[in-house]
Amino acid sequence: LKMSAMLETSELPAVFDGVKLAAVAAVLYVIVRCLNLKSPTAPPELIYQDSALARFLLKSCPLLTKEYIPPLIWGKSGHIQTALYGKMGRVRSPHPYGLRKYLTMPDGATATFDLFEPRSEHCIGEDVTMVICPGIANHSEKQYIRTFVDYAQKNGYRCAVLNHLGALPNIELTSPRMFTYGCTWEFGAMVNYIKKTYPQTQLVVVGFSLGGNIVCKYLGESQANQERVLCCVSVCQGYSALRAQETFMQWDQCRRFYNFLMADNMKKIILSHRQVLFGDNIKKPQSLSDADLSKLYTATSLMQIDDNVMRKFHGYSSLKEYYEEESCLHYLHRIYVPLLLVNAADDPLVHESLLSIPRALSEKRENVMHVLPLHGGHLGFFEGSVLFPEPLTWMDKLVVQYANAICQWEKTKSHCSDTEQAVSGQE
Repeated sequence: LKMSAMLETSELPAVFDGVKLAAVAAVLYVIVRCLNLKSPTAPPELIYQDSALARFLLKSCPLLTKEYIPPLIWGKSGHIQTALYGKMGRVRSPHPYGLRKYLTMPDGATATFDLFEPRSEHCIGEDVTMVICPGIANHSEKQYIRTFVDYAQKNGYRCAVLNHLGALPNIELTSPRMFTYGCTWEFGAMVNYIKKTYPQTQLVVVGFSLGGNIVCKYLGESQANQERVLCCVSVCQGYSALRAQETFMQWDQCRRFYNFLMADNMKKIILSHRQVLFGDNIKKPQSLSDADLSKLYTATSLMQIDDNVMRKFHGYSSLKEYYEEESCLHYLHRIYVPLLLVNAADDPLVHESLLSIPRALSEKRENVMHVLPLHGGHLGFFEGSVLFPEPLTWMDKLVVQYANAICQWEKTKSHCSDTEQAVSGQE
């Protein structure tokens, strides 16, 4: 009996130690998987056609060929990158000073944008303006926009930032319409104002997320829209609203949860303007009714909000028609200026199937380059050594570096053209 008692007592601690070790191992495994710690760091994947422009960009933009190294502990998780961007935007965000401009649209809506003057001379000594379209329900006061604008100003760019219609909390709507997924009216009005006010300026077009869809659609809508445009940069957009919304209803990569959070934010914005959008004394789109307001309260996805409210601002008869018409998918091939399409492979909001769109375009068109880093999440792209991210992100630096390179490219082409004309004149 004594012997058996000794065996039992000696074995029990060993069993408990084994359970503890197993529990610790399980926790470590979950942490490694969730933080994606085993994922390597590498230069972004580049899809492009071999051309003089592409070779110049690879030589002039080190970030295209240098490995992107996110913060060691959490930076390889697309979810954490996305969550940090969504929660805080950027760290130690500056406060650039700009002037707010107001433009009256033909339907009575009041478009607003903020104008920021350059704070140094541009690298080619020319007047260049970045016309910027933020992400869904965003505006010039968002921290990621402020950080990027401040950096662009320091590099000699004037910046004009669109405030999406209805997004600014202190600006009331003046017509029963808000921004939609692909309406280019306000962005076009801002660009036309810049072209008219600064007749010598050239434009760099920049769009983030939903803003990427708007700027690409705007450029593709008309050849005239590409006049005086040096290049276009689109970051983290989904290219096809119809295909994107189908993936947004899936639980894979927690997209359904992100969908719910974004829908909740959209509901709050719409309801903050409900008097203008749904009030009895307002002339509303015929199809917008009080029943739609009731459906809005119970909506749990962007698709439901788009179907009950957003598509009706422009009179679309169905959700499918709305998504098809407002996506840039059918306009991308009409863009002839240099076009940089940036996505992250671990972006939880943009399903990998959507990346076949920019890939196919980049394989066909010499003016297009698709840049796909392994990490970055949705508009995150934080950099930093171990735990704390730096104020500037890889994305901020890449956009300005690419714009600088295109400006140099255009100046070189112009100089060569002038030289050829001078030689031919002497002959």
